[in-house]
Amino acid sequence: MAAVVNGWIDATPWMQRDLPAEEIAAMIARGLTQRDMWVIGEPAQAYVSVESGIGHVWGLYAAAPGQGLGKRLMDRVKEGRDFLSLNPHVPNVRAQRFHAREGFVAMGEVEPAGATSLSQAPARTRTDIRELRMEWRR
Repeated sequence: MAAVVNGWIDATPWMQRDLPAEEIAAMIARGLTQRDMWVIGEPAQAYVSVESGIGHVWGLYAAAPGQGLGKRLMDRVKEGRDFLSLNPHVPNVRAQRFHAREGFVAMGEVEPAGATSLSQAPARTRTDIRELRMEWRR
């Protein structure tokens, strides 16, 4: 899963790397005990991380976007739920379009939470990229 996220960070011009790859891996490992996660592939090609109690998607990453892996994971996350929320970064227009196709509605920009989508983040994690709150209801 960390390889998928690290690949995305390195391939995304507006996302500056502020944590070493090893720390991203450690954050995901900590998140395993705090979230429900589904993974496609071995090694991982895509994954989603959800905080079930509040129905919040903290991360949805695919190594090869446009292959349907994100759709498969989102369909799985929606099973048995009536509500989900997520906060893609404002510059991530591709993710916003994907989520809109999946029925998510933009609710407005929000201040970054001070934690990455991977897990609870250390204080030095990037917090200056605005996020867009999006919600889905059945």
